[in-house]
Amino acid sequence: MQDIIRCTVDADGIALLTIDYPGKTMNVIDQAFMDSLSAGIERVAADPAIQGAIITSGKDAFVAGADLIGMESTLDSMDGLPAEVLFEKCASLSKLLRRMETCGKPFAAAINGVAMGGGFEICLACHYRVASDAPGLVLGLPEVQVGLLPGAGGTQRLLRMLGILGAMPYLLEGKHASAAKAKEAGLVNAVVPAAELLAAAKQWLLDSPSAVQPWDAKGFKIPGGGPLDPRVAPGFVVGNTMLQAGTQHNLPAPLAIQSCLYEGAQLPMDKALRVESKYLAFLTRDPVSRAMVRTLFVNKTKAEKGLHRPAGIAPFQCKKLGMVGAGMMGGGIALVAAQRGIEVVLLDRDQAGAERGKGHAEKVLKRLVEKGRSTQAKADAILARITPSTDYALLKDADMVVEAVFEDRAIKAEVTKQLDAVLPDTCVLASNTSALPISLLAQASSRPERYIGLHFFSPADRMPLVEVIRGQQTSDATLAQALDFIAQLKKTPIVVNDHRGFFTSRFIGAFIDDAVGMVAEGIAPALIENCAKHAGMPVGPLAITDELSIELSVHAGEAQAREFPDSYTPGRSVPVLKKLYDQGRLGKKMGQGFYDHDAAGKRLWPGLADWYPLRAQQPDPHDVKQRILYVQAVEAARAMEEGVLLAPADGDVGAVLGVGFPAYTGGPFCYIDGIGLPAFVFEADRLATLFGEHLRPPQLLRDMAANGQTFYGRNARS
Repeated sequence: MQDIIRCTVDADGIALLTIDYPGKTMNVIDQAFMDSLSAGIERVAADPAIQGAIITSGKDAFVAGADLIGMESTLDSMDGLPAEVLFEKCASLSKLLRRMETCGKPFAAAINGVAMGGGFEICLACHYRVASDAPGLVLGLPEVQVGLLPGAGGTQRLLRMLGILGAMPYLLEGKHASAAKAKEAGLVNAVVPAAELLAAAKQWLLDSPSAVQPWDAKGFKIPGGGPLDPRVAPGFVVGNTMLQAGTQHNLPAPLAIQSCLYEGAQLPMDKALRVESKYLAFLTRDPVSRAMVRTLFVNKTKAEKGLHRPAGIAPFQCKKLGMVGAGMMGGGIALVAAQRGIEVVLLDRDQAGAERGKGHAEKVLKRLVEKGRSTQAKADAILARITPSTDYALLKDADMVVEAVFEDRAIKAEVTKQLDAVLPDTCVLASNTSALPISLLAQASSRPERYIGLHFFSPADRMPLVEVIRGQQTSDATLAQALDFIAQLKKTPIVVNDHRGFFTSRFIGAFIDDAVGMVAEGIAPALIENCAKHAGMPVGPLAITDELSIELSVHAGEAQAREFPDSYTPGRSVPVLKKLYDQGRLGKKMGQGFYDHDAAGKRLWPGLADWYPLRAQQPDPHDVKQRILYVQAVEAARAMEEGVLLAPADGDVGAVLGVGFPAYTGGPFCYIDGIGLPAFVFEADRLATLFGEHLRPPQLLRDMAANGQTFYGRNARS
């Protein structure tokens, strides 16, 4: 057995169980971890010389939670398990922690760093919890965010500690707390300086030898009342309504958590824990949790750890960034870089423009200070790293340059030539573009091998994704440097091959183009918008178009037609958008688009019905919802077939984090796998017959269906 948890006993009979998983930067929970913890618990329970035990960590963090990377393969193997075997697997950690809290010896958790998920559940099962006041320490149960629930007693212990209503935000929203907030809420018993942590835990064990949890004591009552108490019952009624409104019935985990709270609160602890394990088993078999774990944790983590980084190239760290273009995008990128300690030269055509770009960073930082999420001293230090200017010569020692000027090939070419004249040979030049082919833009550079695309998403200081586009001549060293730069910014990269629209723009473009096309077909705009929301899209496609600007959409289409006269094919949305544009309905910024916008909110413009009369027979809402999801998934499959995507993980992470494809699906490729290739192809053909050939599945999907292949798992396409 691996020595994951070291056990030592001092002269006072206090055992110290130190979690320090060998070969891992973070302590994670897997079978080896549980075996080691079990051995430690049994030693404490069996040795009469041991009076009590402290559980702490030998790493900077306590325990990060379950090993979800390993869990990916476990989820894939769940399908064939008999129900009773699946239940026992899901209950294994819960039973282990229940053994710990009922073994007759008191346990204290000395929480020295981050404790999340199963790591925090270990703490909750201890009889006493003391946390260090170390900065960055957070405690929480975030399982709902990946489609699961805290299945090692988290739902049951939390409701018995905080009351049902107090536990709900931590369980249903994945809310986390700092050490001070945790003490205030009752999640921990004490907060002490780091140097006093073990001493404080030991003192409690010496002073308080009781090893009985409050919920195991006779006469225990849940704080605030049980689920049928008139003070609590409305929380379930209102909470269920709010959940359905917020999730559109697409997320099973919040409902399962509510059931754990409602049922478990009416049962003795041991039976309540079995209820929790039952619901966890239910969720692990659900394709939603499998998809969310795979994309939001496994694939995202792989991307951030360099999934596509070329091997054998020395690590790169950017010390000085040149940011050309000080609009909202440029100002946002400059802010993120400065927050990470990078010196930034922010260039624009004139000094006033450059100053405005820095002003954007100043406004964001001011809000953070006002909300108490930063200090004025930190904000001032960040702003001091941003130098607004018009002088390209300041970039002569830049490590990295990002250009974010107007989406016009000629303008970008002129900027590239000015940069080539001053940049050092080692500097990478990245274009922030959403659609223009990188290989084409690189023709303006004297060193195309050092040219790459970095597509940031707006607002750049908040959006986590960066789409990395490798041009035909982009070198391995340039790709590695770009990925290291993104890691330095603490953002998530996906890597795609060069093609007009790359992946994310063509993906969301398929959604918007088809939705606007539905308006021309006479499908009710309200039906389109509502079906999109029911499908899980954060905003309806017509509202998105207004937000992005109809004017911008029309000009982008005209630019594409001008740049690529031989290959550009106008989308189904072009006539509708042009008609709105010609009428001066340019989008939200002008107060008129598909919606009328004013201080009171927005309402769909009734004049659309005069231009595009509604069909007498509207399509079934189910078919519209399917159409919205399928048109995007089919486009993702085309991008894979054409070699734009390197792996399905890039498509799934890009779709969910970049353009708001519903998280419960895990992204288009998890979605296709969850439905099953044959069933997906059949339904796509049905939709294509109903609505048009753009919904027809590509040959790649037909071949995969015929060969029994999937995008992930044991039958994954190679």
